[in-house]
Amino acid sequence: MKNNLFAILILSALSISIIGCKDKAKEATTTEAEEVTEITAQAEKYTVNIDSSTIAWTGFKPTGSHNGTIGIESGVLSTEDDKISGGSFVIDMKSITVLDIPAEEKGNAKLVGHLSNADFFDVEKYPSAAFEITGLEEAEGKMMLSGNLTLKDVTNNVTFPVSVTNEGDTMTLTSETFTIDRTKWNVQYGSKSIFDNLGDKFINDDIELTVHVMASKS
Repeated sequence: MKNNLFAILILSALSISIIGCKDKAKEATTTEAEEVTEITAQAEKYTVNIDSSTIAWTGFKPTGSHNGTIGIESGVLSTEDDKISGGSFVIDMKSITVLDIPAEEKGNAKLVGHLSNADFFDVEKYPSAAFEITGLEEAEGKMMLSGNLTLKDVTNNVTFPVSVTNEGDTMTLTSETFTIDRTKWNVQYGSKSIFDNLGDKFINDDIELTVHVMASKS
């Protein structure tokens, strides 16, 4: 009986270890803001379809995670020689949703409210964020998209891998899942890299993001 109990405890510990060691997405290379790529007169332009475009997010804490989406308010992409040459899109911070808690439960509205207030994204003061493309180049067999991400009046340049497909007059840009360190955009609530004595009440600095943008030729 003791041996069986010991075996169960060992298996439980291994399971917790495996779950805790889940590989996180790679952090986007983050640098100071760079010069934005200008859209030339001869470039072909694509208008972002806001109903088919979204940003998926996941945030982590010691006891688990939450996930949801943020909508895209407007945007345009440009191409030259069938390659993205520039563009930008505006992110609607007031559209943030939580998907892992049923919408009818009080916890859903509570978390959306917390993410929307001054502790996190302060959407009344900063209703929009923006991403402006500064470059697209191939590295190690992947297409790496770079752009200035402005959030809460802080701008940093981020680089992450994407795939781009064209079908008729429709372009689809989808990123691999990547992370950003929210504290670099002054989102500091619950960060143990900013505040001491949080114990296990901290919230991870890394936020996972996956960008999906569909655009139609203008």
